Amino acid sequence: MTTEPPAAYDESFLRRIPFEIAGLAAILAVPAGLLFGPGTGLAFFAGGLFSALGFLWLRQSLTRLLSKGQKGARRSGLLIYVLRLVLICGVFCLIILFYPQRIFAFVAGFSTVVPITLAEAVRGLRRVKKWKD
Repeated sequence: MTTEPPAAYDESFLRRIPFEIAGLAAILAVPAGLLFGPGTGLAFFAGGLFSALGFLWLRQSLTRLLSKGQKGARRSGLLIYVLRLVLICGVFCLIILFYPQRIFAFVAGFSTVVPITLAEAVRGLRRVKKWKD
């Protein structure tokens, strides 16, 4: 076990997640492409990339919001999250309209954020020496 300061670990963890999402999506896109066709593999990988980009955007917007004052942060935060939800829904609607047979592959790739986040949470919990003060 290493003993890094908590702030240093948090930053490395936040920088590492988008790359892990894209990497897992790329790894899993290969068997999806081999089993169901190259279009399905590409849709899977695109979903993972979209998820990684969404995570980067979320991290960047949270950093900016937290640097503002209390009043400005609430208003801007609500606007950003509504815009984020609209954009995600828009992307899913476009995929449903143009590639309805690939939507499940895209959603599976987009969902790679879940196992990556779970793995990072387990990694973080393993680094904690004490559960209580």
